[in-house]
Amino acid sequence: MSTEKIVSIEQLAQRCAELQAEGKTVALCHGTFDLLHIGHIRHLQSASKQADHLLVSVTADEFVNKGPGRPVFNEYLRAENIAALACVDQVAINHAVTAVEVLDQVKPDLYVKGSDYKSTSDDITGNIQHEKEAVERHGGRIFFTDELTSSSTRLLNEYFEVFSPETSAYLDQFKQVIGANEIIDKLKKLSGLNVLVVGEAIIDEYHYTSALGQTGKGNVFAVKYNDYERFAGGAIAVANHVAEFSDSVTLLTGLGSTRSHEDFIRANLNSAIDPVFFFSQDRPTIVKRRYVDADIAKLFEVYFYNDAPLPEETNRKVVNWLDKHLADFNAVIVPDFGNGFISGEMVEKLSRNARFLAVNAQVNSGNRGYHLITRYPRADFLSLNEPELRLAAHDRNGEIEELAGQLADKLQAKHIAITRGTKGALMVDEDKSAYKIPALSSQVVDRIGAGDAFLSIAGLCLAGGFAPEQALFAGSVAAALDVQIVCNREPVRAVALFKYISTLLK
Repeated sequence: MSTEKIVSIEQLAQRCAELQAEGKTVALCHGTFDLLHIGHIRHLQSASKQADHLLVSVTADEFVNKGPGRPVFNEYLRAENIAALACVDQVAINHAVTAVEVLDQVKPDLYVKGSDYKSTSDDITGNIQHEKEAVERHGGRIFFTDELTSSSTRLLNEYFEVFSPETSAYLDQFKQVIGANEIIDKLKKLSGLNVLVVGEAIIDEYHYTSALGQTGKGNVFAVKYNDYERFAGGAIAVANHVAEFSDSVTLLTGLGSTRSHEDFIRANLNSAIDPVFFFSQDRPTIVKRRYVDADIAKLFEVYFYNDAPLPEETNRKVVNWLDKHLADFNAVIVPDFGNGFISGEMVEKLSRNARFLAVNAQVNSGNRGYHLITRYPRADFLSLNEPELRLAAHDRNGEIEELAGQLADKLQAKHIAITRGTKGALMVDEDKSAYKIPALSSQVVDRIGAGDAFLSIAGLCLAGGFAPEQALFAGSVAAALDVQIVCNREPVRAVALFKYISTLLK
């Protein structure tokens, strides 16, 4: 049976060593092989002709970095498909992002890739160069086949209804406006922007539990405590998103003089970020503790914070810093969580003096009814969810496009985006043209942080001169990736964004 050919990476390495000891040559191919097609088959057949034996490694599901819903076929089915080919000697599942570790263990004579990898500059991940170095340090060499090329991603998009009809229709229309390579190139050029992120540092805690049910006495819901995890959230998370695309990011935030969590925050900041911390004696760094079940559903939250106005001494220091440095930045992104750090005086400075200002004023349990986007007299880009828009407009039933346009006029905003969860998002520009996009992910692990990811990337794109529909698309891709991440465990990586854009627009 073909499944007998599926082995571990260690067994693959042992097989290679045995064959080489017998004087045989060994080739290795590596890939996702989500939908095995004629291009793959010819590539593998050609690879087998370059050596006496052909080994193949298949990327494990958790490392297939092509966006939500991928791979369509799980790692075992993909490995079994490859093992069924007569030209393949053995197959192993690789639990890593690249083939570097496989190459270091297996040490083949040849590492065989398709002709579409021949130009390393075309590889958005940069992995092919590392893989070439890995095979060469063990005396092997890389070889490129020149067979018929095709794309599993394109075939899956076209024939397997991976996306809803609405999403497929949108993508078909959007790719006529701009291609994947063009928008990726534009995103890469954002690296030259000097960006300031202003907002509250928040430590998010997830306490994982298992349900036990109702207590024996009373109607209290009981759970079994399992574990906990801490995440660098709030403005820290936004800065980390931005630092994936900009080489120069400054984070301005407030920490507590006691219970500051400074070491944890610094350890979880991208190295490109320059942190500017202002410490307050009576305001511990905000901690939001969430108790969640096995499906990451929130049971309840506990806030550890002091939401009183910032002490005047600290406020004066922040305002003076803004006076001195604000003009240095191409873009200022403000995730305003409404917990007391951003004062009215700071709002005035940011609105008046920022060269480009992107703002969200989040409505949450701690500020509902007291914190609206209308506290900002001016912004270039507003990013809100639908409830935040309706609260700011004092209108429960009005048309979203009309309410968004009215709010943008009131706050002198050139662009306003409204995120709507499973309904996607829309953006209205200064000419009152409305651009709509469906949700780009049908799978949701955790919604916490998705709005921050959207604000970060869409705001950065608009600051970099993107057309509104392109900024809306990039922000929506970021949000689609972020809902696959538990809380703020990691930022939306640039490479992951580029790969998902390639997936969507093939």
